[in-house]
Amino acid sequence: QVDGGLRTGRDVIMGALLGADEFGFATAPLIASGCIMMRKCHLNTCPVGVATQNPELRKRFTGKPEHVIRYFFFVAEEARKLMAQMGVRKLDELIGRIDYLEKSAAIDHWKANGLDFSRLFTRPDVGDDVAFYNNARQDHGIDTVLDRALIEEAEKALETGETVRIEKEIRNTDRTTGAMLGGEVAKRYGHKGLPDDSIHVALKGTAGQSFGAWVAKGITLDLVGEANDYVGKGLSGGRLIVRPPEESAIVPEKSIIVGNTVLYGAISGECYFRGVAGERFAVRNSGAVAVVEGTGDHGCEYMTGGCVVVLGETGRNFAAGMSGGIAYVFDERGRFEDYCNMAQARLEKIVADEETMSRLAGETNGAGVAELAGLMRDMRFQDAERLHRLISNHLHYTGSKRAREVLENWSEALPKFVKVMPVEYARALEEMAARNNAGDLANEISRGA
Repeated sequence: QVDGGLRTGRDVIMGALLGADEFGFATAPLIASGCIMMRKCHLNTCPVGVATQNPELRKRFTGKPEHVIRYFFFVAEEARKLMAQMGVRKLDELIGRIDYLEKSAAIDHWKANGLDFSRLFTRPDVGDDVAFYNNARQDHGIDTVLDRALIEEAEKALETGETVRIEKEIRNTDRTTGAMLGGEVAKRYGHKGLPDDSIHVALKGTAGQSFGAWVAKGITLDLVGEANDYVGKGLSGGRLIVRPPEESAIVPEKSIIVGNTVLYGAISGECYFRGVAGERFAVRNSGAVAVVEGTGDHGCEYMTGGCVVVLGETGRNFAAGMSGGIAYVFDERGRFEDYCNMAQARLEKIVADEETMSRLAGETNGAGVAELAGLMRDMRFQDAERLHRLISNHLHYTGSKRAREVLENWSEALPKFVKVMPVEYARALEEMAARNNAGDLANEISRGA
């Protein structure tokens, strides 16, 4: 595959001659859809309504699928004209034909001095039985993936809703574990899923890429070990737990437990990670809740919803492009402001009245799915209770020493937490509350009349 600035049919031909089977277009189709390249995608102020959640700006979007289709017709037409000039009927005949390139002028140019293109412009001398283009389907081994066994053992839950417990070993070659199982739940029950924890999968080992991707409501994946990148990608209501083995000598709050880009595009569900996450934690998260004991750079990047609790240090550029949802960060050293991107977010202290503090002190009771949903309705209030319940859940599911210390010293720990609140999100919540209050008042007046 080749990509990067492809715009014309000539670009396609050049890519094919250099050996490409696939051609990635991004910017040009975006322009055909109406984008004017203001480069404000992260600010929620796109003037043509492409990259924004502002309903007034979205009204300005005029793009249609037909515009993109017409653009690609033009690309294909130019490519066919060039192929006709070269005397070939199929694109496959061009793939890897380095000998068709006029390259001497470029190689002899003074800017190319010191560069060796011999390998790039060499056509391998192989037999006729070796293809230069993609003409065979790749065997991805889908028939033998771990999810097949999970689906088989979860049949009772899938068919009758009966609670099922499964125990398995997992290796880093087991990728996207839980996705096919989640797909089976979605086929039968839609996004509503199954009752909480209907399918509980206990795993041991190292999970491969995209562990728990798209997992549906009713599924819990409880991993004792660690996981690679993209954990919880597109999470759709399920619960993910990742924790180190009890006999492990590592210090969880100082050790990586999940990789980069965790919770990418998650829409709902819960995650509890006893350890530190890599870079871009919760990027584009739009509804899931997560507790983690530290993050790398760019945490909560482009986040639009949900709630994240960080019980430790973060990397730089936290909350870049964050337009929704909230995050609580345990700022023990008082330096979090230096690591947070303040372009769209503000930092707030968490204040709780004496009654709430005394009620929560010493408690370790977590929140069930229903209670958690209630605590997420209005992110402007109930910060102390929401935070306490999530940390209690974290302790319950992972046995976190860090969570226990925070809860046992709640009155001293709470003032050290900082709430990250996107400015536009706060304004939207206030406007929604004002509209709802006005509607309630109107209903009362009408009932009284």
